[in-house]
Amino acid sequence: MARMRRFSTEPALALVALALLMVAVLETVQLATQYETLAGMRAAQGPSLSEVGRVRRQLDALAGETARLAAAGNAGAQAVVDEMRQQGVTLRPPAEGH
Repeated sequence: MARMRRFSTEPALALVALALLMVAVLETVQLATQYETLAGMRAAQGPSLSEVGRVRRQLDALAGETARLAAAGNAGAQAVVDEMRQQGVTLRPPAEGH
């Protein structure tokens, strides 16, 4: 009768565990790198976002003043408000107290 040879599973399990550990380390390094890249991109957008806010406030003030003038009877402002309304934009006078 032929003798069956027994193989140990310990080396195979050790290799699988090492492979899983290596994958986990690689994924962690990639995530950390991506996080740093995204953080840098967000920091670079800071000045642009501040500028957008400033321009938005100026535009809101201009639109509000144009609407106020139109409500007061200014023909040029009324023409602007009417044209903006045709384009789907509603200009409203600023709220009292601002």
